[in-house]
Amino acid sequence: MSQTARETMEYDVVIVGAGPAGLSAAIRLKQLNPDCEVVVLEKGSEVGAHILSGAVLDPCGLDALIPDWKAKGAPLTVPVKDDNFYMLGEGGKIRIPNFPMPPLMNNHGNYIVSMGNVCRWMAEQAEELGVEIFPGMACSELVYAEDGSVKGVVAGEFGRNADGSEGPSYEPGMELHGKYVFLSEGVRGSLSKEVIAKYDLSAGKEPQKFGLGMKEIWEIDPAKHREGSVTHTMGWPLNSNAGGGSFIYHLDNNQVYVGFVVHLNYKNPHLFPYMEFQRFKHHPMVAELLKGGKRVAYGARAITEGGFQSMPKMVAPGVALLGCSVGMVNVPRIKGNHNAMLSGKAAAEAAYAAIQAGRSADELSDYETEVRTGAIGKDLKKVRNVKPLWSKYGLLASLMVGGFDMWTNTLGFSLLGTVKHGKNDADATEAADKHKPIDYPKPDGKLSFDRLTNVSFSMTNHEESQPAHLKLKDASIPVDVNLPKYAGPSARYCPAGVYEFVHEDGKEPRFQINFQNCVHCKTCDIKDPAQNITWTTPQGGDGPNYPNM
Repeated sequence: MSQTARETMEYDVVIVGAGPAGLSAAIRLKQLNPDCEVVVLEKGSEVGAHILSGAVLDPCGLDALIPDWKAKGAPLTVPVKDDNFYMLGEGGKIRIPNFPMPPLMNNHGNYIVSMGNVCRWMAEQAEELGVEIFPGMACSELVYAEDGSVKGVVAGEFGRNADGSEGPSYEPGMELHGKYVFLSEGVRGSLSKEVIAKYDLSAGKEPQKFGLGMKEIWEIDPAKHREGSVTHTMGWPLNSNAGGGSFIYHLDNNQVYVGFVVHLNYKNPHLFPYMEFQRFKHHPMVAELLKGGKRVAYGARAITEGGFQSMPKMVAPGVALLGCSVGMVNVPRIKGNHNAMLSGKAAAEAAYAAIQAGRSADELSDYETEVRTGAIGKDLKKVRNVKPLWSKYGLLASLMVGGFDMWTNTLGFSLLGTVKHGKNDADATEAADKHKPIDYPKPDGKLSFDRLTNVSFSMTNHEESQPAHLKLKDASIPVDVNLPKYAGPSARYCPAGVYEFVHEDGKEPRFQINFQNCVHCKTCDIKDPAQNITWTTPQGGDGPNYPNM
């Protein structure tokens, strides 16, 4: 921590993260009171630079926030025209008919979007209302008041040397104080993680569960392009090795989003999620679609999958957790952006009422009540058992029993009650000697690519002279424990090739962290068996620069 005195700025509400939750909160605060002083701090180089999502967007969140979004030019221009579900085998596929699926699985009325572009548009709406938005401002610390409440954040610290000392161009950053602080950092945010631990917000809740989502944008042959088409698959290549599946969304301009999700509770440490994604593209159905096309972007991001029973308490003195900082993804629908927006709106309304009543720095319990009992809670409660059923009993049981449970939940009851998750994803990892290594085909450079080549398509950049933002609690664990016991899983679970075990002739293996490659997915913070890696924010503006993810 710097000993240099920092400037301070005072606001009514300080919002960390310019994603759908944070921007919705900012917009709603200004709608309620144009004089409300609101600031949004975004670690990406611009709004949208770190946004990665599928995404098929349910517009209910926007409908509630900006009812005339169409007239205002929101980038929701590709309505879903058809929905396809397939179970894949290595060389074939079986179409799962739509009619047995619960109505909540229907994508009618939804839109294929770039959430990065949606957030850029939302930022414009916020700024028109007078919201101050500062991109390139990573929030590295929380500021606490003497009574233990959250008072603000430190943002914009630059210029530390690799050893952590202050360099010649060091800037200490600023303290931004608010009557309330909203953390809308997305999945596994570093400040949210600190708040959850400090105030024990997960007490009595199920462990949070996660998936790793990887995505490429492809430009394909116009003859194969079907704008508005949505396809999801399950089965091959993961089969029984891990839960997960794929998505293929046809947007406009002959572009297709090709994505792959691997649930991070897999047992076999030899599993290589990135290579499962690359192998998936060689399935005949996918290979034929992509043949003659070109990949134009790549990225990866963790996804919160624990659902209703894993949501921590969302408020502590002076602070509220929004969107994926809590975990509001409806797993079978693969949708969370609408709930993120609704959470931002609810947090803003609770803060507005509190400030009007002369309160500050207390717990916004009305926000928590609205999330759990309102539209978000109802959305997540209906599907709460799908993920734990999948984890415990496999894909087919999840489809059949989980599907039946979703149907009964639409009628207002569940025969299963609430199924528990059990272990967290790190604890789910088993010793390497219990499992067979997996032989992955070498990428061909046409459909499939090596990690480092693909990372270059994420436009990731980090100032190399700064301290590594990936911190080891114990530097000996990777080589002394994780390599012999788990076959060094960090070399595989990271979708950006950040971690490697370097073997030099006649020397002990050496663990190397190539933090410059990091796409801020947070998988290492989640999946490391010893929970030995802590993801922290690098300098503001560093990381991926996603164009229209």
